[in-house]
Amino acid sequence: MSQIKQYTIAFIMLLGALVYSQKSISDDPELLQNSINHHIEQSQIELERFNYSESQRNLDEALKLAEKGNNKKYLGIIYGRKGKLQLLIEEEDNAINSLNEAKTLQLEINDYSNLAETYKTLGEVFVSKGNYYQATSYFTSAKNLFEQVDLDEGIAETLLCEGKTYILLNNFNQARSILEQAVAQAKKTGLQKTQSEGLINHALVYNKLGDNQKAIELINEGMQLAKQNKFTSILNQAYIIASNIHNNIGNYQLSRELLNTHLQLTDSIRNLTRVSSTKEQETEFLIKEKNDRIEELEAQAKEEEEDNGVRTLISILSVALITILSLLTLSLYKNNNIRLKTNNMLHKKNGELIIAKEKAELASKTKANFLSTVTHELRTPLYAVTGLSNMLLEEDPKPSQIQHLKSLKFSGDYLLTFINDILQINKIEANKVNLELEPFNLKKKINNIILALNNSAQDNNVQIHFEYDQHLPENFIADQIKISQILINLIGNSIKFTKDGDIWIRVYQMEVKKKMYTLRFEVEDNGIGISQEKQEKMFESFSQGSIQINRKYGGTGLGLSIVKGLIDILKGEIHVKSELEKGTTFYFEIPLEKTKAKEVSTEKPSYFDEESTELDLTNVKILVVEDNKINQMITKKILTKMNLKCDIVDNGTDAVDKIKTNDYNIILMDIHMPGISGIEATKIVRTFDKELTIFALTAVTIEDKMHEFEEAGFTDIIPKPFKQEEFEKKLFNALSSKKNKSATA
Repeated sequence: MSQIKQYTIAFIMLLGALVYSQKSISDDPELLQNSINHHIEQSQIELERFNYSESQRNLDEALKLAEKGNNKKYLGIIYGRKGKLQLLIEEEDNAINSLNEAKTLQLEINDYSNLAETYKTLGEVFVSKGNYYQATSYFTSAKNLFEQVDLDEGIAETLLCEGKTYILLNNFNQARSILEQAVAQAKKTGLQKTQSEGLINHALVYNKLGDNQKAIELINEGMQLAKQNKFTSILNQAYIIASNIHNNIGNYQLSRELLNTHLQLTDSIRNLTRVSSTKEQETEFLIKEKNDRIEELEAQAKEEEEDNGVRTLISILSVALITILSLLTLSLYKNNNIRLKTNNMLHKKNGELIIAKEKAELASKTKANFLSTVTHELRTPLYAVTGLSNMLLEEDPKPSQIQHLKSLKFSGDYLLTFINDILQINKIEANKVNLELEPFNLKKKINNIILALNNSAQDNNVQIHFEYDQHLPENFIADQIKISQILINLIGNSIKFTKDGDIWIRVYQMEVKKKMYTLRFEVEDNGIGISQEKQEKMFESFSQGSIQINRKYGGTGLGLSIVKGLIDILKGEIHVKSELEKGTTFYFEIPLEKTKAKEVSTEKPSYFDEESTELDLTNVKILVVEDNKINQMITKKILTKMNLKCDIVDNGTDAVDKIKTNDYNIILMDIHMPGISGIEATKIVRTFDKELTIFALTAVTIEDKMHEFEEAGFTDIIPKPFKQEEFEKKLFNALSSKKNKSATA
């Protein structure tokens, strides 16, 4: 018992010393400030060691001391540090709460330098949450405050964060401008880490803008700086960006080497900062916290105990708590081992996913390039086929030749439709189809479609019946072109697979909410029908009932795939009901907005009719830049029929020389030519003539390539083979625009 008394006296003395120490710190402002600074500095040291739990504990200790001293400046700093830490451990909502606390305190005491840092961290949190526009707003506020308090380092770091955010927004021109400022500011203030990261992100921007040469210069400079200063994580980011750049320019071996280096370095970084180490520190922190609690309970019990019964009870409770704690520690240890194994598995899978993602991106680029090449090579001879067949049909051919020429024209049109279908499916799969909403008369539109398809129906002895709900409005706002494509495909299919039968087209409403009508469209026939097995694959690309059906009825098997994609874009659903030898019903539902506005009637204009045109075509000169001799002849004949004069050259170099020495109204520029391409020739022309109308007369129609034409300075694009009406309209509008400008001047 005497030993227990001695331990009790020693414990009470120790407790008294701790209480006295706390009172001394609270009473002495200088000592309190030094203690707060110590905990803040220790927190930063632990943070750099990835000891997040210990870093958090030091910040909590500093916060308690700052609250005791009611020191608002330190409270703001500590809440700001807590917000940064919570961002690192992916607790974004907690980070926002901590940073808002810091912001309130700093605004109250006008602590602008720390407030600027808080705004910058808030911006980083909103980037992590994917709210990029909110993030840019905070970065702008941070920049303004850093400039106000003349903190150049803060300006450089904020500019870097802002530039990276604009990359995420795909606003590469804005990102380029901001990153240039960030690199210059970092270089000025000696922030080599910020400078290195800025150069690497600057390289990424130039890569996205298509200037790979500049991108390589910047990435090499950034990598060299990162290697010199051992900025491992920045260097790792540089390797993957450099790999993509060299892949773009066809340097595949170097691209692969850089990618392998990136993956090896990624594994090394993960081994240093793996989550399991953080979990071990959390376990130690929990154990220490429990031990502190036990000591506190024991101290309270010893102060209050007056007899052996109380001491015995406290001892029993202490043993029980220690036992529970030991069991908890064992449980945490086992869980930690399980987490370690799981994390290792996740790291491995993550690495595999990164490689798979990069392979998929490379495959996507290869697919786009392949489609661009194939469609160009197909459209170029098609221009000759469709152009020559149209010309021969217009030149009074022999009766025996008319059917052959019509067959040739049909084959060319069929092949062009097939190419366009492939491109449309590619656009749908890439989510690059935009809605073009306009008022139109739905009932009139369907009647026009039926009228256009009626000849085909009569060839098969098919009667088309149209039922339109009499209570349904006729005028709606929607993308009428896509609705027409859907109905033309479905009705055309029914005509194709129905002989000596009937087709019923029905439209009626399913639901009405204010101005939004959900309409059901049905296309029913009593044709050959579809088996249950084939119905499951009806809407897949290149899917048809069988090889025999393909041979007998024709078609590419792309129509229903396009229909399904377009209905998905219109936020609708499509279904099919069918039975062999009894018929098929396709039905779909889409939302349409009712409108009182009526469809604007458009009549087909005659652009270059000698009697109706108001343009003076006497002195109009057009330059045709085309290397294919047949296409030269076709384009010249088309222009001659429009009473337009033209010169012809077969390469980009001669085109530039001709434009310099002649006064042309319009240039029709081919893209793929020997020597310099049409894009390069146009860039040269734009250095000395910004106003000249230059049309890209090209067979390239892949969406991903269009930005190249815009950047080169083309006025517009005319895809080959073109529709006569569209070609005339674009030339007429260009010449009319020049005439109006001359009259105004």
